[in-house]
Amino acid sequence: MKIGVVVHGPEIVDSGYAQKFIDFLEDYGTVKARLGGTMGRTAVIDAHLEDRIDISQKLFPSQSVNKFNQGNFDVIFLINYGKSSVTGHAFGYKVYSNCQDQPPLIQMERPGEEDGSVVAWRSDLEELARDVSQKMGLVLVSPKEIKETLFNEDPCQEVSGAFCRKIAGVSPDENIFVNGIVIGKSNSSEVSIIAENGIITELLGGNLKKHGVEKLGNINLGKAIIKTGLLRKSRVNPRIIGTKRSKNKFKVAFVNHAAEDIYQFKNVDLVVTVGDDTTLVAADILYRFDVPIIGITDGDLDKVVQQGFKTKDSIIIEVESGKDDLVGLEVFSKLFNNKETIEIENLENFKSKLLQIISEVNLNYRLK
Repeated sequence: MKIGVVVHGPEIVDSGYAQKFIDFLEDYGTVKARLGGTMGRTAVIDAHLEDRIDISQKLFPSQSVNKFNQGNFDVIFLINYGKSSVTGHAFGYKVYSNCQDQPPLIQMERPGEEDGSVVAWRSDLEELARDVSQKMGLVLVSPKEIKETLFNEDPCQEVSGAFCRKIAGVSPDENIFVNGIVIGKSNSSEVSIIAENGIITELLGGNLKKHGVEKLGNINLGKAIIKTGLLRKSRVNPRIIGTKRSKNKFKVAFVNHAAEDIYQFKNVDLVVTVGDDTTLVAADILYRFDVPIIGITDGDLDKVVQQGFKTKDSIIIEVESGKDDLVGLEVFSKLFNNKETIEIENLENFKSKLLQIISEVNLNYRLK
């Protein structure tokens, strides 16, 4: 049997179950695994699993499922470790709904927990799913049960010209991410996002972060990727992968509120980041590749990971509240000439120029 495994999120890797399940499935046939999503990539690296789980492409989970389906795999397993069975099952439902041609998909959710489960999203796979659930000590849950429990009404509705999307499985005081950007924080377990003309206007059951909405811009709320809580909860021992770099010229990259795309800069010499959470996530990822950062922040940190690391010689520059974007634009224009990456000959000279620009734009800042 030809088996595909889509690994989603850092928790399934950090828990050790990604490797255990891949090993387990080899009794059933030939197994090929790839990542679905982006935040699990660092976990795969830390676990030394990049030879077993393909992390070479940035793909949404449904895209990874589709690639296996196009390759005529007999069965595809989606393995995830959601913060609850509600969020896990809602995630699986969304992935299957976004896939093409009803792929042969079985989900393994929260192994090791009392509510750990297996879901055969296609009825002809129920026998295999039952066999796996029994051997793994997990509960078999039907798609019908999930739909009736979580989706007895459409989570996305249009109300008076506005688009409303209900979020499943939220707890109070959690970050709400839309396409990787924090747009607010919950204050209840009943949370819905309201958008008008593609712009988020309200967070029912939570406090809206206007600055986050501005960064996000215009979106399709129905298709947006929504996450809650922390991007990575585990406390880990990060693995550092050294890379050889030129001693004559230095490559510097600029990242503005898009930390999930940071892997493309793992071979540069320095990265300038804008935004508190972007800086935290980018610094943590780049630590694995021994790349220092210069982070331009304004103290508006949402704490999106449990712990963060940063490479030696990294600098955090905290400017006045609400001014990080303005300073970032000036640095991007004057130092980077509106280019994503540049080559320089002297890193210290570059840092001095950057601090001079910040001084001119924003008289008050501090180094951290």
